[in-house]
Amino acid sequence: MIDRTLLAEAAVAHPPAARGAIPAPPTARVGAVQYLNTRPLVHGLPGPGIGLSYDLPSRLADHLAAGRLDVALIPSIEFFRGDAYRLVSDACIGCRGPVMSVKLLFRTRPDRVEHLAVDEGSRTSVALARILLAERCGVAPHVDVLPIRADVSETSADAVLLIGDRALGTPRGAFQLVWDLGDEWCRWTGLPFVFAVWAARRDVPSETLRRVEPVLTAARDAGRANLAAIAAAEAPAHGLTVPQCLGYLRDNLHYDLGLRERAALALFHDRAAALSLAPRGIDVAAALALPRAPSASPPPMAH
Repeated sequence: MIDRTLLAEAAVAHPPAARGAIPAPPTARVGAVQYLNTRPLVHGLPGPGIGLSYDLPSRLADHLAAGRLDVALIPSIEFFRGDAYRLVSDACIGCRGPVMSVKLLFRTRPDRVEHLAVDEGSRTSVALARILLAERCGVAPHVDVLPIRADVSETSADAVLLIGDRALGTPRGAFQLVWDLGDEWCRWTGLPFVFAVWAARRDVPSETLRRVEPVLTAARDAGRANLAAIAAAEAPAHGLTVPQCLGYLRDNLHYDLGLRERAALALFHDRAAALSLAPRGIDVAAALALPRAPSASPPPMAH
């Protein structure tokens, strides 16, 4: 005979799945950069339904392309790699003047640079440096990668590109000139610059993006409202005073992908494509939801 008491106890311990229950949506795999400049964008993340991981900007782009991430904060130059991506949020990492954390260090005059060493984590900044050197100085240097843990003294290149946290301090070594690439672009074009955007592959379900977008926007807004607290927490680890850290986050960085930022991205693509640093034939205006801008050239500047 069946023991009905045991059956009742088992039913309580292991209740059957509710009929018609809707399964929880899968966790969205989101990748971000662990540099100081991204802290205001990831404030309070991961949040419900989001799994967050960190890596270098260049590696995040590779993980997104390979399907290991659904959404990532990728270098803006990667957004132009064919028609593979779409924007997820109007949060970004940009600048409207000096950015302080993207620097090109010169051991010789800019118009004599033949060998350029670039930070392993960079892609957008590499393209930006090559555009400025070509357009303003008429040079197309050979490019080598400087490993992420290598010191600038370990390369004899004519110029060295540093990004992120290791660009914040005073470089060691004898350098004739330092370009802040954000400032150089902004003064050259009269437009902001956008270093990274939140993007997803086109095959990621729209439902996933509808869940992720408001979370990313809310994180940016919360981060911007708490810059003083972020600066107080992050300054010691980056060798900065709290006022220095706060000034960097508040005054050197910009986190909104507005119309001028989209126009700047369109111009950046045009310049990169002209040097074969990005593919031609992409409808950038449609990708950025931006009316097609005239292809006017930036004003020349002395170097």
